[in-house]
Amino acid sequence: MDHVSFSPKGVCSVQIDFDVEDGKLHNVAFTSGCNGNLKAIGRLVEGKDAAEVADILRGNQCQTRGTSCADQFAKAIDAFLQKA
Repeated sequence: MDHVSFSPKGVCSVQIDFDVEDGKLHNVAFTSGCNGNLKAIGRLVEGKDAAEVADILRGNQCQTRGTSCADQFAKAIDAFLQKA
């Protein structure tokens, strides 16, 4: 199992942690940000295919930021998958 810690940019969350095992996401946790919504994302994606989750979340925007915590999570997944 690989552990990832990612520092998002341009959003309220300051860190995204998750594990990837056999291409599946586990233990997704956001530090700071919209607590209830970000916990929900973690629960919704538990055990799901990392690449599919990134495809769904990529490009999601929060207000006029041009990104969101979900979009930053997709970037974190993409960065991990490029290295793997």
